[in-house]
Amino acid sequence: MEFVIVSGMSGAGKSSVVSIMEDTGFYCVDNLPPALIPKFAELCMANVTKYDRVAVVCDIRGGQTFDSLFEALDQLTAMGCAYKILFVEASKPVIIRRYKETRRGHPLAENGRSLSMAVDRERAALEPVRSRAEYIIDTTALPTKKLRDEVRRIFGLATGGSEMSISVLSFGFKYGIPLEADMVFDVRFLPNPFYIQELRRQTGLDEGVRSFVFGYQQSQDFLRHLEDMVAFLLPQFREEGKSALVIAIGCTGGQHRSVAMTRALADYIRQKGYHVSENHRDMTRA
Repeated sequence: MEFVIVSGMSGAGKSSVVSIMEDTGFYCVDNLPPALIPKFAELCMANVTKYDRVAVVCDIRGGQTFDSLFEALDQLTAMGCAYKILFVEASKPVIIRRYKETRRGHPLAENGRSLSMAVDRERAALEPVRSRAEYIIDTTALPTKKLRDEVRRIFGLATGGSEMSISVLSFGFKYGIPLEADMVFDVRFLPNPFYIQELRRQTGLDEGVRSFVFGYQQSQDFLRHLEDMVAFLLPQFREEGKSALVIAIGCTGGQHRSVAMTRALADYIRQKGYHVSENHRDMTRA
């Protein structure tokens, strides 16, 4: 079992690091009291097939000293549970800027203590943890993509390549726009097979409907423009470190036009070498 303690400065990006770890298969627990870490590790070790990669976040929210954390780590060693510490930090100006941008309060900025003083106090309190860390990530100048690559490098995972997962989803506008969609395209301007009696009960997966939809020049033109846009956007999203992308295509009922267009776009994306899933949310609701 791989057991990682994630700690570091408030505002340095621990949440982003943990999100990346979750995307790579870690089971993550935020702000677990140090006294509970050995018990949690024991439960994970008893079910290692399910919890083979675990990360626990422990930071200044748990107190201004880390004696209890070090006691918990000693217990892990006695239990035979190997662990590593990942420490996340950033420069003081960057942390202050991030707090001002989000308007959040620093956990140590109280009793008249300035944000600058709070950052200094936290850095001093965390020094014993930092000195024991196997891995240190400084996020001061790390964009999302480079941070993702660094986390993946640390834990022996391949970087680069086509790791982004893409879902192309058809839907009916009368049932609502999918909340998970990153991009939404409306194909209600295309001729509607619903008004053709022999096609009404079919779906966009049937050859009759597909031939009807793409028998019109505007359908072919739209698909070509959509493919060009997607071909441009996907490398940009991947470069920024996006791990999952949902493209939604809607028509009135989600049975004909959007389904045919979703199938065509998914096939195109697959040919470009990406991992893509195809889903039809409302196809069977009619």
